[in-house]
Amino acid sequence: MKAKKKNVIAIILGGGQGSRLYPLTESRSKPAVPIGGKYRLVDIPISNCMNSDIYRIFVLTQFNSASLNAHIKNTYHFSIFSHAFVDILAAEQTPDNPTWFQGTADAVRQCMPHFLNHNFDYALILSGDQLYQMDLNEMIEEHIKNEADISIATLPVNEKDASEFGILRTNSESCIESFIEKPSKDLLPDWKSDVSDQMKSEGKHYLASMGIYIFNKKLLVDIMSNPNTKDFGKEIIPQAVGHKKIFSFQYEGYWTDIGNIDSFFEANIGLTDDVPHFNLFDDDNKIYTRPRLLPPTKFKKTNIDRSLVSDGCIVNAKEVIRSVIGNRSRIGDDTTIQNSYIMGNDFYQNIDDMKEDLKNNRQLMGIGERCFINNAIVDKNCRIGNDVYINGGKHLNDLSNELYTIKDGIVVVKKGVTIPDNYTIK
Repeated sequence: MKAKKKNVIAIILGGGQGSRLYPLTESRSKPAVPIGGKYRLVDIPISNCMNSDIYRIFVLTQFNSASLNAHIKNTYHFSIFSHAFVDILAAEQTPDNPTWFQGTADAVRQCMPHFLNHNFDYALILSGDQLYQMDLNEMIEEHIKNEADISIATLPVNEKDASEFGILRTNSESCIESFIEKPSKDLLPDWKSDVSDQMKSEGKHYLASMGIYIFNKKLLVDIMSNPNTKDFGKEIIPQAVGHKKIFSFQYEGYWTDIGNIDSFFEANIGLTDDVPHFNLFDDDNKIYTRPRLLPPTKFKKTNIDRSLVSDGCIVNAKEVIRSVIGNRSRIGDDTTIQNSYIMGNDFYQNIDDMKEDLKNNRQLMGIGERCFINNAIVDKNCRIGNDVYINGGKHLNDLSNELYTIKDGIVVVKKGVTIPDNYTIK
């Protein structure tokens, strides 16, 4: 039995304040953070839904949602004769709900009146800050075939990683019998589950929750009637184990939670690998985003190695190595970019403005001449002067000031700042 398109709604949890991704979330919500040079984080779960023929999608958010609203409004247009939509539901105060979202489950609870305006049998709940490509229809079909109350996408992990996740133990029918949050190493021998031979050969004997759920409508409505449960992973799922039929849908592809600066940086730089774990070039799993009418990128005397360069860039750099360059980036003569993510610009600076800036000794938008940038993230619309030296790495201590933040050795230049000529971070 295959799930009919009209019977499923998708709910994407936009997350809270996104403090672990600061300063990238200083002026934007977590789902709106740019990734891969031309996408936003929210494009990943939305694209997984669309590739799985799920076209009724809600995105729940409450912090800095203006840019996310603009992105979704300008990106996801469907036929007026279809029932497809991508709607943002921001936290709102009502007589019944005077508070902001208090957790993942509370966010769904507060938005339930909006969901119940639509006909559906199954609610697919996704995270807005994960990188993966999955056929969600397969999970829905398994949920229906196994007559489950709840299904959870699970990822086989090794002993080292198991302590960072909620670990589930299944029976021979892939039904979840017990759950433990971030178990210590000495408890792990009792938490092995049945996984494929390939996963066993890789030492991955434990099933971690991916934070992707399917709920039957009636059960979701019943659970949401209890205002005391605030979070799916910490309360609702553990409380349901042993009382409801919970099916484990094992996923063996690439998946990563990109909730902090280090994992975000690695996920982006990983896209430059010869055979990246996350495949942007897969016709069957397209990543959709806002179509921009930008010119081709232009290069002058630039050596480029293992890098992604987006549309509309003007690159005069000496070399770009293992880096991701975002839309409308401008990089000056004799500059070196390596192991970095340059997010680019939201607009072009016109010739008259550039002349005026040069006349008044102001930095132009983009990256100047003779710069060296390594192990860094440069947020959008920055003005980086000439002869700037930024060398991130583990030798740097964590700090934050008005121009940049350093986390785990990664230098994050804040959105829209001006870095003066000859500035050094090393």
